Amino acid sequence: MLREKDLQELLEFEFTHPVLSVYLNFDPSRTTTEKAKLHTRQMLKPYSDQNADDVEKIQSYLEHEYDGSGQGLVLFSCSGENFFKTISLPIPVRNRARLLPKPYVKPLAALLDHFGHYGVAIVDKQGLRAFHFHLGELNEQEGIVGEDVRHTKSGGSQVAGRRGGITSQTGYAEELVERNLRESVEFAARFFDQNNIRRVLIGGTEAITQRFIELLPKRWQSLVLGTFPIEKTAGHAQVLERAMQVAEETKERQEQDLIKTVITAAAKDRGTTGLQDTLQAVYAGNVQTLVIEEGFRAPGFRCTNCGFLSASSIPECPFCGSSFEQIEDAVEMAVQKALLDGSDVEVVNPSPDLKTVGSIAAMSRY
Repeated sequence: MLREKDLQELLEFEFTHPVLSVYLNFDPSRTTTEKAKLHTRQMLKPYSDQNADDVEKIQSYLEHEYDGSGQGLVLFSCSGENFFKTISLPIPVRNRARLLPKPYVKPLAALLDHFGHYGVAIVDKQGLRAFHFHLGELNEQEGIVGEDVRHTKSGGSQVAGRRGGITSQTGYAEELVERNLRESVEFAARFFDQNNIRRVLIGGTEAITQRFIELLPKRWQSLVLGTFPIEKTAGHAQVLERAMQVAEETKERQEQDLIKTVITAAAKDRGTTGLQDTLQAVYAGNVQTLVIEEGFRAPGFRCTNCGFLSASSIPECPFCGSSFEQIEDAVEMAVQKALLDGSDVEVVNPSPDLKTVGSIAAMSRY
């Protein structure tokens, strides 16, 4: 399972030789394991001469060690550093191979950003079930069940308002629901803390989910991305399906809002658009959020001494005067630098608005 520490280790490892990064789709609804392996052999052919050892290690792993689990597989190989790492994913990835000075981590950063560490709470009048939803996998924590709430039937012989009558019973039921909800909120807050939750989804009836959110501490209220109708007794598969659906819908909505925000910020000199200006902002460490269109790649140039990135060839580095080397993908180098600097990196679906400004943009830290 992919965790933030895996991404950090890949970013911090010092490589002096190029790294072959391979992403493979093993989604059984789209391919078979044998077809995926055949496609991998074809995809690796361009690297078979200069990086024969890396290609051999990857193919050997697929033939003799890969157990077929997961719908996605990522492999990193650098024989010159005796480095080999595999990451199995429960969700599919797009097939691709990259040979770069460092591991190609942009797709992993996007997965963690969009589908990592959701808290899912399914709540009703009596209690709650809590789930940790991470990269397409749903793990349930034992929930909490409060006192049973019995509904008052109409048409009884008791007089409303009299002690023990309908009004009294209704008021008691409402108090009981409120107490159960408060206990559920306390349980959920502890669960979110323990699992390092970054986003929250709430399932249940509209009235109950709304009151539950109102009772949440403000810290968690701000992380609620959406609600959805569902029975607390719903099966695991149904909860997973609804969580994925809401996560996808939320991702699309947030991406569109983010693209508008970053383009507006750039127009007000609080950000940049286009490859050249954004590369310079990343190098300067002045990026709060880097936004890149999925699949956007661009060759570029990097200073051999200080690492300054440029979209075009220039005679010497404007910062240290050293020479430049051409690199296959300047966008990936920008992603790695931004992540190491603690910037947010958002890889978004193709957008006409973002494409108009060069498929890449950034919002400044200050």
